[in-house]
Parts: sequence; structure tokens; C-alpha cells
Amino acid sequence: MKFRDLSFAALLMTLSTAGWAQAWSPQKNVEIVVGSAPGGSNDKTARQVEKILVEKKLVNSSLTVVNKPGGGSTIAFNYVNQHAGDAHYLMVGTTALLSTHIVGTSKLGHADFTPIASLFNDYVVFAVNANSSIKTGKDLAERLKKDPQSVAIGFATTLGSHNHIAAGLLMKAMGGNPKALKAIAYKGSADAITNLLGGHIDLVTTAAGNVSAHVASGKLRVVGVSADKRFPGALAGIPTWKEQGVDLVYGGWRAIMGPKGITPAQVAYWESVLRKATEAPEWKTDLEKNYWSDDFVPSAQFRKDLDQDYAAMKSVLVELGLAKQ
Repeated sequence: MKFRDLSFAALLMTLSTAGWAQAWSPQKNVEIVVGSAPGGSNDKTARQVEKILVEKKLVNSSLTVVNKPGGGSTIAFNYVNQHAGDAHYLMVGTTALLSTHIVGTSKLGHADFTPIASLFNDYVVFAVNANSSIKTGKDLAERLKKDPQSVAIGFATTLGSHNHIAAGLLMKAMGGNPKALKAIAYKGSADAITNLLGGHIDLVTTAAGNVSAHVASGKLRVVGVSADKRFPGALAGIPTWKEQGVDLVYGGWRAIMGPKGITPAQVAYWESVLRKATEAPEWKTDLEKNYWSDDFVPSAQFRKDLDQDYAAMKSVLVELGLAKQ
């Protein structure tokens, strides 16, 4: 009888300990770190997450969006990495977490952080100035085939970013050489778009939400989108690359990552909170507004996806001449 009593007591203690572990919640201000300047898709993602978490009272602590632009997001990577084991630091993760490690600009890769959840996919659009002689995707393809150096392409945030890869995949799909592109990296998409509006570059590859207002005002024109189907709303009239005879469907995920070394209970807390946030009507509205594709992937599956994406991206970056086989 005593043995059973002791076992029961031990069970109660185990359950109690598990309960305490699952009850983790932030005890101080939470920073959501963005590896690019204010105004781009990464920044919009962080601020919308912060807004919903606060307004819906999904967290009890305060939250702050912290921009750490530069180095193709490597400054942000280093900053969050310095807070290993502290779940009060989150980061908007993009494919830059893979590409910068592959090309060697960062010693930190996806294995140095904790995947919390992937929130959505962001397909790439190809935008030109409204005054450009490039009127259609066909015009752009012909210019690139004839003289790739005649089209200065701007994007965020670094050589090898998913926006750069999208341009490289376009060249490859047309039978051209991705290495021949005239590629210019900016700290943020807003900077690239400003230079496009000013006539300093010829093309920007970026998220649809970053250019939709300029398209609506008549200042920019989108000549192709890399989604598998047309966008809704104001961009519904723009054909996909596949519709224009180019086999190109490509976008970049946006996710929330934590530092390395946070506990399973902390991962579960943030995953649960983020899932609730992405189920909010305000989030759904923002997805439509920014032309983001709803695709929530929880931590365990996202971790597996990252390993697969790393291998696939390395192959593309080798073709762009930015990485070694």
C-alpha cells in the first residue's frame, strides 16, 4: 500500500511539474526583430503580429518591433543569436536565413535558431516604372535575352535573397544564364522601390503588397507574378508567368523564429499564440491586403521543411554563381 501511495505521490509531482512547464509565459518585454528597414514585407509582418497579439490580448507582456537592417539580415541574426535560451526574443525569419549561410555571408543558419511557425508565403512580382518601355512580361523576357545587363534589377535585402532567386529563375526558365543578371541589393524593398520610382533602376522584384499602392496610383506597372494563379483585387489583371509561357512559380515564406536553446514549453506557447493570431479576422484581412498566401506551418513540420528548402536553395544559388557545389 505504501508503494502505491508513493507512486501516486510521484505521479502528482510529475503532473505538477509538467503543468508548471506548460504554463510558461513572457515575464518581460518581447522583442520581434526584423532584419530589414521599416516599410518592407518583413517589417509589415512583424508589426501586424505585434498589433494582433496586443489588441487580442494574446500575451500579457509588452511587445516591441526592433529593426536591425544590414548585412542581408545577418545583423539581426547575430543580435538574436546573442540571446540564446531567452524566449523573449523573436525574429521574422525568411529564406535569407538559408541563403546567407549557403553563400557564406553569415556563419549562422537555420540550425542556429528555433523554428516556431511559418506564417505565410509571399510570391514575387516583377515591377517596372510606369514610364518604362517594358510593357509586358514578354517585353522583359526579350530585353533580358538580348542584353541582361540592360536591365538593372533591384531587390531586398542581399544578393542571393529570394527576390534575387526569383529573377535568376526567370532567366533560367527562358534558357538564359542567371549569372548574367545586373543585380543590385538594397537594405529594404522600400529603398529599391524608391530607386525604381526615381528611374535609377529598371526593375524591382518584390512582394506584391510592396508595390500595389504604386500600381493603383499609376506610378508602377507589374509585368508578371510568380504565383501559381492570379492575385485577387487590384492586381487581378496581371497574368502569371505561367500564363505568359514561362514556367516560374516561386515565393518566399515568412516565419517566426526563436533563439537557439529555448524550451519545448516556450516553443509550444509561441506556436499556440501565433496560431490564434493568424486565425484572427484582422490577420486574414491583412493577408488579402498584402497578397500573402495563407499557409501556417507548425514548428515540427517547419523544421523538416527548412532542411529540404536548404538543399533546394543551394542548388539555385550555385547556378547564380553565388555558392559552390
